Amino acid sequence: MLERITSAKNPTVKGLRALNQRKGRVSQGRFLVEGEVLIREALGCGLTIREALAGDAHAAFAEELAARGARAFTVPGELLATVCDTVTPQGVCASFDLPAPLPLNDTPALIVALDGVQDPGNLGTIWRTADAAGFGALLLGAGCADPLSPKVQRAAMGSGFRVPFMLADDLPQALSALRARGYRVVVSDLRGEDFYRRPDPGERFILVIGNEARGISEATRAQADMRLKLPMRGGAESLNAAVAAGILMYGLTEHL
Repeated sequence: MLERITSAKNPTVKGLRALNQRKGRVSQGRFLVEGEVLIREALGCGLTIREALAGDAHAAFAEELAARGARAFTVPGELLATVCDTVTPQGVCASFDLPAPLPLNDTPALIVALDGVQDPGNLGTIWRTADAAGFGALLLGAGCADPLSPKVQRAAMGSGFRVPFMLADDLPQALSALRARGYRVVVSDLRGEDFYRRPDPGERFILVIGNEARGISEATRAQADMRLKLPMRGGAESLNAAVAAGILMYGLTEHL
């Protein structure tokens, strides 16, 4: 029989609620995953579960999580709602150890780099698309949304557990180091060449997506081997960052 928590002042509840903020994730070394589907994805990818809260309808799943090493509890629905980031909680949430970022010297052939992408939905959607298109890692420059925030992970739909991320305080410097190792840097740039008349980027390249409002920084642009733009044939001036990233990712990998 699982222990039941009914107080919002319970230390476990307070600790899990704190994981909705970056400060709490850093101090505890954990992040929050909501919903049975994403929790199973995280477990399937080898992440270490620590604690779980479940509403009564998910008590059986909480028992399963307890059998897999979690400190699991049942809680009233209204208490679960105070912990979860979603407006309508999915009945269960769990904390996992923060995954370690991939070292910059251990990189796959295809990388998506983000230059200040701030919207969690965009970051998570790009992550999910990168997984689908066969990219091996996400490289995040300064100013990006926190990759382990609940909003990002919900948008990534499990891809955040499968495709590792890397961090670079100085993205242009990181791109320079990767170029020295044989990568080509391809940037999405409204001042670039027509995407549909591009040369072959090769088998080892980094696609860089810029900030939603400002685009690519000048320092990042200076590292580009290829600057490409999607043609705007209608009245729109630009595309959503995640939509543009998806088109570019699939187009650039069609030769592989």
